[in-house]
Amino acid sequence: RPPRCFDNVHGRIVRLPADFGKPAAPSGVPLLMKNAIARSIWDWTKSIGIAFALFLVLRAFVVQTWVITSGSMEGTLLVGDLLILNKVAYGAPVPGTQKRLPGYTDPKRGDIVVFRAAHDTLDVIKRLIGLPGDTLAMESGQLYINGVKQVEPYVRRTSPESNGTHPWMDWQRRFVTSDVDTSRYRPTRDEWGPIVVPDSNYFLLGDNRDESLDSRFWGFLDPARVKGKAAVVYYSYERDGLKPFPWLHVRWDRIGELIR
Repeated sequence: RPPRCFDNVHGRIVRLPADFGKPAAPSGVPLLMKNAIARSIWDWTKSIGIAFALFLVLRAFVVQTWVITSGSMEGTLLVGDLLILNKVAYGAPVPGTQKRLPGYTDPKRGDIVVFRAAHDTLDVIKRLIGLPGDTLAMESGQLYINGVKQVEPYVRRTSPESNGTHPWMDWQRRFVTSDVDTSRYRPTRDEWGPIVVPDSNYFLLGDNRDESLDSRFWGFLDPARVKGKAAVVYYSYERDGLKPFPWLHVRWDRIGELIR
């Protein structure tokens, strides 16, 4: 039977609701839980979005990682070295434009730089050797800049006896000094020049001189193609070791090494 009580006001017995005295159902709890979960998901989404945006900004304008995949800089950089590229130094390129942000220094002779090659679709790393106005020459593999023999302790020679010419080197005829007979000019890998670096151009060489496809072959570099300065080795592994997990064979002595 439904519960009853006496109504003192009207002097009669009245029926109470069947659920009188029972705890109220927590009808609002599921909604509150849904709102809390939704807010948590939204907060995580915002955090991930902000972190990803910061990553893109840092990668585009501050630093970028880069890995050595060829031996053209061996002696200084090894295959399997992972580098941090400083994009602030020279001013980072603005994506989608021909403009650059202001940098705090200009490229200097001896800097190791990463750039987008004109002869390839890949980024390349080489050492900057010639600046605008420099006169460059090589005799028996020895580099001369403005007539001065260069001391290059970083250079590696693996096959000096394999010196030869290449059709790509014909571009040099347009830039040799006035005392050179262009009709008889036959540059080779280790014998070329003297040539003059024109305005707004760089000349780059690999430290592993006998195994490097560099400015000797494909010509001068437009500074707009430079992406940044190689700064430090942050990880290094023996690519041919411990297959199929070569990255586990760490070269601990190279981690943190400044690139010079």
